Amino acid sequence: MHGNFLPLVIKHGLLRDATGLCVQGFSGAVLQLAAGNGYFGMVTAGTPTLAMGPDHFKLRCGMYFATSQAISLSGGQGIVISLQHYQALRQFGGPLEVHGRLRYIDGCTDTLLISPPRLGEPCLNHLHIPAHTNQTEHTHPSVRIGVIVSGSGECVTPERTYPLFAGMAWWIPAGTRHAFRTRDLALDVIAWHPDSDFGPTDEVHPMKNRTLL
Repeated sequence: MHGNFLPLVIKHGLLRDATGLCVQGFSGAVLQLAAGNGYFGMVTAGTPTLAMGPDHFKLRCGMYFATSQAISLSGGQGIVISLQHYQALRQFGGPLEVHGRLRYIDGCTDTLLISPPRLGEPCLNHLHIPAHTNQTEHTHPSVRIGVIVSGSGECVTPERTYPLFAGMAWWIPAGTRHAFRTRDLALDVIAWHPDSDFGPTDEVHPMKNRTLL
């Protein structure tokens, strides 16, 4: 472990493993994953082909997906986050828009790419950090995992400063104090959160809220 921030060089195979949660890279060779877990994939380079049974999808940089089906990824480069025993809702999206749609701290913006199907479940976000941003140091109550889709910058922690560049992945443990900083280039990140205090419930969701009896 590199202090409170773990940079991940994307290569084929297992990149990081924790209880019930792991990150695998795909880069050149075929990555095959069995059904039964929740998979969240992010593409950082090339045009990988994602196969799910009879369905085949051509992806490119800045695209992402979620599924619990058995999958096969060939070509391109990126990561797949595996959450044990979670039933992910099958979704695809991207590439990313230029800016996020929601305000975030210190002039940054964010788009919720994959929403939690239920309150408290995982979500996927696009974080856009403009050039010349000096983010306020902050923490999160759960792990954050993601990739740098474009741009460059650095992640500053109490222990040291880590360079950030397009095509890399990272793992930030829960409670870690950190801040992203940029210079002449903006930084675009796809970030995965294992939980959320946002999302629908059986009593509060758009279908029920808009049903008038």
